[in-house]
Amino acid sequence: MNSFDDIRPYRDDEIPAAMQRIADSPHFPLLAQYVYPGQDIDRVRNVMRQFQNVYDFQHEVMRCVNEQVIARSTTSFTCEGLEGLDPARRYLFVSNHRDIMLDACLLQYALWQHGHETTEITFGANLMSTPLVIDIGKANKMFRVERGGTPKEFYASSLHLSEYIRHCITEKHQSVWIAQRNGRTKDGNDRTDPGLIRMFGMSRTDDPVQALAELNIVPVAVSYEWESCDINKALELYKSRNAPYVKQPGEDLQSILTGVLQPKGKVQMVCCKPLTTEDIQPAMQTTARRPAIDVKAIASLMDERIIAAYKLTPNNYIAAEILRNEDRLTPDEIALLDTLPIHGDQVEPTYGELVEPTSQQREDFNAHLAKLELFNVPEPSVLRDIFLRIYATPLLNKLA
Repeated sequence: MNSFDDIRPYRDDEIPAAMQRIADSPHFPLLAQYVYPGQDIDRVRNVMRQFQNVYDFQHEVMRCVNEQVIARSTTSFTCEGLEGLDPARRYLFVSNHRDIMLDACLLQYALWQHGHETTEITFGANLMSTPLVIDIGKANKMFRVERGGTPKEFYASSLHLSEYIRHCITEKHQSVWIAQRNGRTKDGNDRTDPGLIRMFGMSRTDDPVQALAELNIVPVAVSYEWESCDINKALELYKSRNAPYVKQPGEDLQSILTGVLQPKGKVQMVCCKPLTTEDIQPAMQTTARRPAIDVKAIASLMDERIIAAYKLTPNNYIAAEILRNEDRLTPDEIALLDTLPIHGDQVEPTYGELVEPTSQQREDFNAHLAKLELFNVPEPSVLRDIFLRIYATPLLNKLA
C-alpha cells in the first residue's frame, strides 16, 4: 500500500488514534449532539475512544448519522437495484452528484441494509480542509482526489487515481464510489464527464474493453424531491454567467451542513445494471492507430441509464410546466415517460402519480420559488429561470 499512502483511507490500525483526535476536538459536542441526541457527551466521547477499526466507526457512527439524516430531513429514503448486484463482487459506483456528502453516504447506508460491504469514497482534496474533517473522512473509507494543477500534474494525479481505483476493486476487493463529473450538478443536467471514463482506463492499456469491464461500473441515479442547496446553486449559476465564480472560505463546509439539515422530502436512489463487456465493446474504435475506447460513447451510455433511472417527483413536473408557460405534459409525453428503461433493459413506470400534482404540491413549490425574491439581483427573471431548470431539466432530459 506504500505507493497509495498519500491518498488512501485509514487502515484499521490507524483508527484508535483518529478516534482519540475526534473525541478531543472542540467541535465534538456539536457533532455528538446531532448523531446521538439526548445522550451524555462524555459518555459518547468515551465510546468513540473504544472503536478499534473502520467497521466500528461506520457501523456505530456513520450508520447513526444516516439514520438521523433520514429521520430528521427526509420523508422517505429508498434504493432500488441492489438486489441485482452480487454481494461477493466489487463494483465501481458512478453516481450523478447532487449533494457533497449525502449522495455517497446514503448509498453506504443502503449497501449496509442490503448485506453488501460499504465502498471506498472519493473525497476532493479541497474538502479536506481541517484535521477533524480529514479524520472523519478517512475513517469513513474516503480517499483523497487531487484536482487542478499543471497539465503534467493533472495527468500524474489522474493516473495515480486510476491505479488506486483498479487496485481497490481487483486486488483490495473494495468497491468504490465516485461522482460522474467534477463537482455537483447545479443545473439539474446530469452528464458524465468523458474524461472520467478516460481516467478509468489509464491504469490498464493492454485491453481497453476489459480495462473498463473488469471495474464492474454501476451507474447510479439519486434524486431529491427538494434539491440539496437549490437556492445556493441557482445563485452561484446566476453570479457565474459573466465571470468565474470564486468560492468563499468555508463555503464547501456550509454546503455540507445545508445538505444535511435542509428538508429533502423523498430521496430516491437507483443502482442500474453494471456495464458489461457486451455494453462496452461497440465503443471500441477499430480505426484508431491503436485500439481505444470512444469515451464519449461510454459516457453517453451511462447518461442514458442515469437519466432514465432518475426518479421524478411532482416538483419536476411543476417546474417544467412553469417554464413552458403553464403548458402541461401531453398524454403522449406521459406515455413516453412511463416506458423508459430503469435498470438497463428492464422497463418500469417512472412517472405514475406525476400526471397531475395536487394543489398543495403546487402551492408548496411556488412558496419555495418565492424565496428568490429575498435576493436583490438585477435580473430576477433570470435567477428564477435558472432555479426552475434545476428541477425541470431531469424531466426534460427524459423526454429528449
